[in-house]
Amino acid sequence: MKRIAVLASGRGSNFQALIDAIRDGYLNVACAGLVTDNPGAYAIVRAREAGIPVRVIDYSLFSTKEDYEAALFSVMQSLDVDLFVLAGYMRILGPRIVREFSGRIINIHPALLPSFAGLHAQRQALEYGVRVSGCTVHFVDEGMDTGPIIIQACVPVFPGDDEESLSARILEKEHQCLPWAVRIVCEGRFRIEGRRVLVNEGNDTKNIAPGDTAHRPGKDRNPF
Repeated sequence: MKRIAVLASGRGSNFQALIDAIRDGYLNVACAGLVTDNPGAYAIVRAREAGIPVRVIDYSLFSTKEDYEAALFSVMQSLDVDLFVLAGYMRILGPRIVREFSGRIINIHPALLPSFAGLHAQRQALEYGVRVSGCTVHFVDEGMDTGPIIIQACVPVFPGDDEESLSARILEKEHQCLPWAVRIVCEGRFRIEGRRVLVNEGNDTKNIAPGDTAHRPGKDRNPF
């Protein structure tokens, strides 16, 4: 059984989606820990309710970013996991961590990358006037939201949308995409060619994203 760890900074709804996917048998993985830079993160409550160990590395207690990164690196090494999942982790990982765990860190972002990288992606999309937005799960490299893309999901942008309503619509897709991407990576059903992540989707229902009821055996497994 593969082992994962989650890095989160806030409420942890994507973390909860992973907890639920493990509980429901969609993900055959063990979550070895939650790592957070925020001692007030609600993700901590979710972890404790699920019996998942928590490691708090309070960013405010470190005098420099380098000191924080050194502590984070040490904790990540100690967890001995196959995959790190950034689920609302609001800091950019330093190059040492990215290099050490290359190919073993994925992130979810609330936009269709490469458009609207960085913070406030939903606001950026609305300000730009796009008709379609969505979310992306990608491998983490040394850039900002620039790693190879595993999965993307689209949502419409309606004329009356504000940042809150668009964020909520995108979040529903995030909760499907992240467990699906974790499953693909942990089962080794992919290869990377240049910037492309080629997924072996197979022919059975295990490749249907959690929550997707529109797809049946024998149909395209990509619900997005």
